[in-house]
Amino acid sequence: MKIVTYNVNGIKARLPRLLEYLEEAQPDVVCLQELKSSDETFPEAEVRAAGYGAVWHGQKGFNGVAVLARGADPVERQRGLEGEPDDEHSRYLECDVAGLTVASIYLPNGNPQPGPKFDYKLRWIERLRARAAQLLASEVPAVLAGDYNVIPNDDDVFSVRAMASDALMQPESRQGYRALVAQGWTDALRARHPRGGVWTFWDYQAGAWQRDAGFRIDHLLLSPAVADRLVEAGVDKEYRGREKASDHAPTWVRLR
Repeated sequence: MKIVTYNVNGIKARLPRLLEYLEEAQPDVVCLQELKSSDETFPEAEVRAAGYGAVWHGQKGFNGVAVLARGADPVERQRGLEGEPDDEHSRYLECDVAGLTVASIYLPNGNPQPGPKFDYKLRWIERLRARAAQLLASEVPAVLAGDYNVIPNDDDVFSVRAMASDALMQPESRQGYRALVAQGWTDALRARHPRGGVWTFWDYQAGAWQRDAGFRIDHLLLSPAVADRLVEAGVDKEYRGREKASDHAPTWVRLR
């Protein structure tokens, strides 16, 4: 079973690339982020024609998450996180699919920092940790997949100096992510590539793709029962180099 997280950076602009990926890679479950689409304009017909059922949590112009399943319809469990009733950002969607509970996560970027956007990011991490603890306590086999907007370690970035002042790499961001993992989750990509140097994102600016100046911010966290089934984890890097591609590459785990 191949489970993918893929920040598409606008599903309408990137629909040809997404459909191409679904056809070529045939993933079983796909968690999408940054749809930049309202619920009404999500391309359900095209996704279904490609052989995938979908549940989505949209928002016009920015944010937005979805869960896709090959040959099946995911069953929604929860949309949004508890803790801030006035938070209208579409950033969390949790579904049951293929015997697993899978969450698609689009964690706030947090820039510029310091400031209210960074404070919101840190609060959001705490809210995610609370939900993640509930999932572990329920002992359901779970995968938390998404764009976390956190570079966990120095060897997860092309240049520590270049990103030193970015919200993605602040000590508070990293501490929040590490505290989440420490609950008992396995960072799948890290488990399979412990020396780092694996990127999931390359900016459109400054020739980042051409220079391979990337970093790792897309993560798949596995509950203990799922971690026991981990075969491999990786990045379908070539899709970042295609015409009009997202600035993220599909990032995946394969389970037995």
